[in-house]
Amino acid sequence: MNKLTVRQIVIPLVTLAIICFMYFGPITRTPFENIIISMIIIIANYIEYKGKPFTALGFKRDNFNAKNLLVHAPLVALALFIFYVFAVVPGIEMLTGVPIDYSSMSQLEGDLQITIVWLLIVWVTAGFGEEIIFRGYLMRQFVKFFGDSNISLAINILVICGFFGYMHMQQGITGQLVVVIIGALLSIIFYKRKYDLWFMIMTHGIFNTLGILSFYFGLA
Repeated sequence: MNKLTVRQIVIPLVTLAIICFMYFGPITRTPFENIIISMIIIIANYIEYKGKPFTALGFKRDNFNAKNLLVHAPLVALALFIFYVFAVVPGIEMLTGVPIDYSSMSQLEGDLQITIVWLLIVWVTAGFGEEIIFRGYLMRQFVKFFGDSNISLAINILVICGFFGYMHMQQGITGQLVVVIIGALLSIIFYKRKYDLWFMIMTHGIFNTLGILSFYFGLA
């Protein structure tokens, strides 16, 4: 691992402190919180990487192509969603004895207007926001500090996905554990795809779209 400069140490620590304050401080949480944090991250990366904030997050021009985003990512998202529905959710519900709390999603059933609004919000806040924060920034910064050996990667995923799961407390303990597992799988995919954030945004967005549509059609 290359020796880090003061800039590469101080800026991430300050950014992490701001992220924690945004999530756990006295500020009232809003659906756009992830967008604000994402903007802060981009500014921090702009300073740290001297005007090149996006490449460090995993936004690589070569990966922005139709085959990658419109073929491979949707297939991975579909496979992940099937695994989520038929294995992860039933397994965790059996383990905890408590169903996932989907009460906040009940309003979507049969309401096209609300469903479209939710889709837009989810793509912006989860597809882009969560991937920039948890994969593009936190996971990549962990790798920068501690490398990506098997042990380091395991700790990286455990810590960040534990954080990711905690942020979904509205789904109850079962929902949080499910999110930890899905988040871990997304992180492994991110690593296997050589930190391709375009791919992760599309995969995460389509995965969530499938979930929202299942509520709209009353399948959940």
